[in-house]
Amino acid sequence: MRKLYLGADIGSTHTRILLADETGQAAGLGVSGAGNHEVVGYDGLIWSLTDALEQALHAAGATRAEIAGAGFGVSGYDWDCETAPTLEAIGTLGLTAPVAAVNDTILGLLAGTTEGWGLAIVSGTGCNCWGWDRTHTRVGRVTGGSLQMGEAAGAGELMVRAVQAVAHAWTGRGQPTILSDLFCQQTGEPDLLHLLEGLNTGRCALIPADAPLVFQAAEMGDAVALELVRWAGMELGELACAVIRQMGFEGESFEVVLTGGMFNAGDRLIQPLRETILAKAPGARLVRLKFPPVVGACVLALNQAGIQPATQFRADLAESLQRMGGELPEEL
Repeated sequence: MRKLYLGADIGSTHTRILLADETGQAAGLGVSGAGNHEVVGYDGLIWSLTDALEQALHAAGATRAEIAGAGFGVSGYDWDCETAPTLEAIGTLGLTAPVAAVNDTILGLLAGTTEGWGLAIVSGTGCNCWGWDRTHTRVGRVTGGSLQMGEAAGAGELMVRAVQAVAHAWTGRGQPTILSDLFCQQTGEPDLLHLLEGLNTGRCALIPADAPLVFQAAEMGDAVALELVRWAGMELGELACAVIRQMGFEGESFEVVLTGGMFNAGDRLIQPLRETILAKAPGARLVRLKFPPVVGACVLALNQAGIQPATQFRADLAESLQRMGGELPEEL
């Protein structure tokens, strides 16, 4: 009987389950709805997991008995009190293979680092940062609580500050910015006064997915937008430095994996991030995540079966997944 390994990337928008073999060949992919319990509850997590698994099994022509290991990266899985209900939800899948569940940020480490340890920074709608040591026995982390916990460098927080900037431009507290025109165009409002009126009354809205407008303004040389993007990079760097201190990585040589749509801002965001991290840990190396996080989940699945994947496993699996039509772009 063939052996397959189940990797699951469970997010706030989609749940993806990939079945693959030990050589890095994708056998079946299933994509369902949100699985973050903070968004859909644990019943929603169970539904999305079940739906995605059935799709993947059908695509692979496989049964649960062929699954030899499973790794789950779970968005919203941040605290000890969430362990039992998360594992209970996974348990409803009826798997007999060894299983591991981690915060989904860890998938970036497994997919993006050479040796499966270091730091991973996620900046999409929100932001997070986790670290893992060489032995996978110690973790470091921030809270993942965004603004409430003073961690504010995702697209949601960037847009809050961008809206504040155009409001300050109108009141005279801040300098004029091309963001005012871009936001009017985006919402269909005729001018800045109507934009602010619409945002205050609910007639229109600016959302995290509009963050590329800030990147666009920065590309155009707008001073306000440039400062917003630089602030985001420095804030992400401070999150990373907190985890570096927790892990004692100051003198280590390690990789920092960057994942999430915010990094599409390019060097204007990444350079201040790099400067902040290198001031704390000169041996850190920043790398963009090249492979989908679900590939990292499959690495975790192999580990549960006592297998250390070959060096080419990640690249081979990502290529196989792409041939299957399952390339998974980064989104805000």
